[in-house]
Amino acid sequence: MALRAFRSALETVYIRRLARKLEGRPRPRHIAVMLDGNRRWARGFGHDDVSAGYRAGGAKVGDLLRWCDAADIEHVTLWMLSDDNLHRPPDELGPLLEIIEETVVSVCAADEDWRVEVIGSTDLLPGDTARSLKAAAARTTGRTGLKVDVAVGYGGRREIIDAVRSAFDKHISAGGDPRELAAEFDLQHITDNLYSPAGHDTDFVIRTSGEQRLSGFLLWQSAYAEVHFVDVLWPAFRQVDLLRALRSYAARERRYGR
Repeated sequence: MALRAFRSALETVYIRRLARKLEGRPRPRHIAVMLDGNRRWARGFGHDDVSAGYRAGGAKVGDLLRWCDAADIEHVTLWMLSDDNLHRPPDELGPLLEIIEETVVSVCAADEDWRVEVIGSTDLLPGDTARSLKAAAARTTGRTGLKVDVAVGYGGRREIIDAVRSAFDKHISAGGDPRELAAEFDLQHITDNLYSPAGHDTDFVIRTSGEQRLSGFLLWQSAYAEVHFVDVLWPAFRQVDLLRALRSYAARERRYGR
C-alpha cells in the first residue's frame, strides 16, 4: 500500500512537470482517440468474459475527457465501435452495446459542460440503443464546453458514401438537377455532409494498444493529421500517456502536404 502511494505521488509530480513543459507549445484543437485493447486487457487479467475489459474501458472515458479539458483541447472524437464490430457474435456484441450506452449516458449526465454528439451509422444499431444514445446526447445541447463526438457503428468509408448521398438528397429535395451537382461536386460538398460537419479537421489521432493502423477511422478528416501509437491497452491508459502524446505532437512540424 505504501509503495503504491509513493508511486502515485511520483506520477503526480511527473504529470505536473509534463504539463508545465507543454505550456506555450503547439497543441491540437481536435484529438481523435481509438480506444483499442479492451479485450486483450480483460484476457491479460484472467477474465473469461471480455466485457470486463469493455467496462473498464468505459470507466476510463470520463477521465480522458477531463484530462483533455485540463490540456485545453477543444474537440475530442472517441471511436467506441466500428461498423465492422457489429458483426461480432451476439453474446459479445450485446454486452458491448449496453456498456457503450451506459458510458455515453454517464458522460452526458456528468457535471461537466461537455457537448456530446453521437456519430456513425446509428441506423445499423438496435433501435433501443440508437434512441438512448441520441436522447442522452440531446441533453447536452446548448452547452459550450469541450465538444465530444462519440463514434458508434462508425466506418470512415461508409461516412464518405453517406456524405455523398446526403449532398445529392439535399440538392434534389431543393428542386435541383442531380446532373448539375455532379458537374460542380467538390471537396466542400463532402465536408459539409459528414456525420459531424461542425467539427474542424482532426489534428491528432491517438491509437492505444500498440496496433499501428488507422482502420478507416476519420478517413476524410484525418488527411493531414499527426498520428501517435501508444503501446498501452485502453483500460490502462493514463494522463501521463496523454501528456506524452501531446509532447510528441508539440515537437512535430506540420506541413499539410507541402
